[in-house]
Amino acid sequence: AVVSTQSTGELGGRFGVSGFPTIKFFPKDNKDGEAYNGGRSQEDFITYLNARCGLKRVAGGGLTDDAGRVEALDALAAKFMSAEDKSAVMEETVAASADLAKEAQYYHKVMKKVIEKGSDFIDTETSRLSRMLEGSMSDEKKDQFTVRKNILGAFASSSDGHTEL
Repeated sequence: AVVSTQSTGELGGRFGVSGFPTIKFFPKDNKDGEAYNGGRSQEDFITYLNARCGLKRVAGGGLTDDAGRVEALDALAAKFMSAEDKSAVMEETVAASADLAKEAQYYHKVMKKVIEKGSDFIDTETSRLSRMLEGSMSDEKKDQFTVRKNILGAFASSSDGHTEL
């Protein structure tokens, strides 16, 4: 929020604002705020907020290409795509993702679909999500589909013999 301490002088004193412009960050656990002393470019702000808030955002509000991905589960996705016994790796993934965010459960869902429909499911679903993301939808849905597409990328890089950078 933008606050003018000229019209609300008591706020400037309360939060230690003595120069202009002053930027303060207010995390949930600090009602006094923290001084922001970083750069003033959009990229500087995004980098700072991503680090402080545990986000993976880009300019414009979208998600980064690795949002939703979990390194340990990416390794299991690679193991799954090359495994003879895919069911065993799928069970290992269920156990590994039990305490993780809801998005991590998608790794398991993808594995089930690959067992049912074959490895072509990865490309088909990635294409479907890409088409959907081009359409109009809520920001929440866009984030959900982007995370799913990102996770599919862990399987795709394993199945084509290449690794994503």
